Amino acid sequence: MEGLGSFLPFIAIFAVMYFFMIAPQMKRQKQEKKFASELKRGDRVITKSGMHGKVVELNDKDHSCVIETSAGKIKFERSAISMEMSKKLNAPVVKAK
Repeated sequence: MEGLGSFLPFIAIFAVMYFFMIAPQMKRQKQEKKFASELKRGDRVITKSGMHGKVVELNDKDHSCVIETSAGKIKFERSAISMEMSKKLNAPVVKAK
């Protein structure tokens, strides 16, 4: 019983790390993967590097997409699309009264 008591703090630290660090990160990764898989033609997006554009083509074989910008068309990996910034871009504008 004494051996288990000495490992109890380590188990508690691991549990705290899991619930405050690992689990939220896994949830975020699932959300980003779902967002990337639900992209469709015509969606306005922003890449993680800050490039603004509209999705014109999706390729499921290599998980890429072609984005049309004011400079032309550019091919990106779907993982390069920022979920947070793209959602803000497409969010409805609420006007103050």
